[in-house]
This record gives sequence, structure tokens and C-alpha cells, in this order.
Amino acid sequence: MDKSKSKILTALGSLIKQRRMKLGISQEELGFRSNLDRTYISGLERGVRNPSLTALVSLAAGMGISVSELLDNLEA
Repeated sequence: MDKSKSKILTALGSLIKQRRMKLGISQEELGFRSNLDRTYISGLERGVRNPSLTALVSLAAGMGISVSELLDNLEA
């Protein structure tokens, strides 16, 4: 994986974790709300998973926000 892609995934993972922590929920709860596996959420937060658009839509819905809100402030 090239460095720029890795930086983007790491930055996205950080945003996901920050949003989840702000909601005060666990990875398991976010997974339940998003219909995604807890281990997948963990991989996203660590920047080792590259989410599909449908996964981002599910994740945002599970957080009660839009995809654009989820990606707001994403800088790599």
C-alpha cells in the first residue's frame, strides 16, 4: 500500500474512532447499529481496512450522521 493511501485510511480510522467515542459506544455497539462486524470496525479504526462506499453509508447511518459528516475534516 502506498503511503498516501495508508495516510488516508489512518486519518479515516481516527475520525471513525473519535465519532464513536463522542457517542459513548463500543465497537461492538457501533457494529450492531451499522450491521458491520466488530472486527471490521476495529480494522477501520486502525487504518488497516479500506471501506467500500456501502460500508461508509452503513457506518454513518449507525452513527446517526451523513457520509459527508463522517468524512468532514478528513485530511491526509
